[in-house]
Amino acid sequence: MDRLMKLASERAVVIFTLDSCCMCHTVTRLFRELGVNALEHELDNDPKCKEMEKALVKLLGREPPVPVVFIGGKLVGGTNKVMSFHLSGELIPMIRNAGALWL
Repeated sequence: MDRLMKLASERAVVIFTLDSCCMCHTVTRLFRELGVNALEHELDNDPKCKEMEKALVKLLGREPPVPVVFIGGKLVGGTNKVMSFHLSGELIPMIRNAGALWL
């Protein structure tokens, strides 16, 4: 869990993904189209992939554990949460407050 939280704080926006996950691509693309240079941490490329997945499942309380987004080092959630915040107009202020968007 410590490693997970350390990675989640490396940049203003961090997205944990799996290469084979279509929703991961969707969430990553949303941030890219908003002009956010998010750090995408692909679990497929992590030698401790299974440990990271277990930590994410424990943190989220659900499977599959990806995609999961952290903004400003704080857990935002998965696709449903991110899209809900986006559609309600709350996502952009969160990103701005974290220093990842200057518009």
